[in-house]
Amino acid sequence: MHGFIAGYYKFSVWAMKLAYVNLLWTIFTLLGFGVFGFMPATVAMFSVIRKWNMGEEDIPVFKTFWDSYRKEFFKANGLGIILFIIGYILVIEFQILRQQENIIYFIVSFGVLAIFILYAIVLTYFFPIYVHFNLKITDYLKWPFIIGVVHPILTLFMMGGFAAIVYVTYITIPAILFFFGGSVTAYFIMWGASKTFEKYEITEA
Repeated sequence: MHGFIAGYYKFSVWAMKLAYVNLLWTIFTLLGFGVFGFMPATVAMFSVIRKWNMGEEDIPVFKTFWDSYRKEFFKANGLGIILFIIGYILVIEFQILRQQENIIYFIVSFGVLAIFILYAIVLTYFFPIYVHFNLKITDYLKWPFIIGVVHPILTLFMMGGFAAIVYVTYITIPAILFFFGGSVTAYFIMWGASKTFEKYEITEA
């Protein structure tokens, strides 16, 4: 019974910590009017979770979050704009090609779809790499692609795990997404991506 109580207490503590970080992520995203708050808030969330993942469980969560949000606000938004433009172009290009009647355009659309999959790989690794490494601006787009392609099994596992978390939660208790959706997903992705970092250690942020 003692072991069960200890386990339940530890679970409760982590649930509260994840819910708190998720709340901060939501609030600071809204403070940036969504458009300008999402990227720095997500970077800040991953910064906190990175430290937890490295064993620093007693860090001041709000201070760590706020320091990262404030420091990375402009750079994170700049990279976010680049990623958004790339994604927007791919979606529009795919829609245009699929609306054409010529079979050649239909075939080419699969090439765009393949590029979109690579784009999804970049998004999967982007935030873990952003908070763990100190790189040049262009390298934050290059290294997520390289690491994701070099580790295809891990990449598929992470992307599949992300889809499973969202799907199962949405089907069972959708409200959980509001309390834990961002933080649990970030924790899972950070945990998976960090398994590759020792091979690519450059300069930690």
